[in-house]
Amino acid sequence: MLRRKARRAQGDEHGDPLDADQERRVRAVLALGGVPQADLLDGVQQVRLRLLERAASGQEAPRDVSAWAAVVASHLAMDWHRAKRRQERLGERLASLRQPDHASGSGEDSRLLSVAVARGLDELPDAQRQILVLRFYADLPVRGIAEELGIPEGTVKSRLHTAVRALRARLHEDEVV
Repeated sequence: MLRRKARRAQGDEHGDPLDADQERRVRAVLALGGVPQADLLDGVQQVRLRLLERAASGQEAPRDVSAWAAVVASHLAMDWHRAKRRQERLGERLASLRQPDHASGSGEDSRLLSVAVARGLDELPDAQRQILVLRFYADLPVRGIAEELGIPEGTVKSRLHTAVRALRARLHEDEVV
């Protein structure tokens, strides 16, 4: 009896860290969190992966795997909404860049600025260019960039500051700004 409880706390006997009831609960939390049906399986897999990563890193298994999995699922649902909103904002930005500017002469100014920014980006070191693109084109926050690149937030801030300063100097040099 005690062994069954221990096995249930760590998943089923086939090595799956989530049993069927826990998986249903994770799906329900994700669905209630607004994640579309098509993405529910990915969410369940993410919860499994995090549980396996936790075990692989030597951390103690959660006392209540079901509750832990539900909390992780709710965080995943929030992340899904943030990513969706970030994609929408990026789409809006790209759409606004594609629309012709009908104001007198400002369309040409906008094109010149775009070309100058592109040239300035090309001249930046790869690490700085990558940070600028992730921050201003992909609209990722500093913490998201740090996580994505696997570097400290302070490094992201430093590179971002240096890159913006270098790009601004380049645009002033070319008398674009």
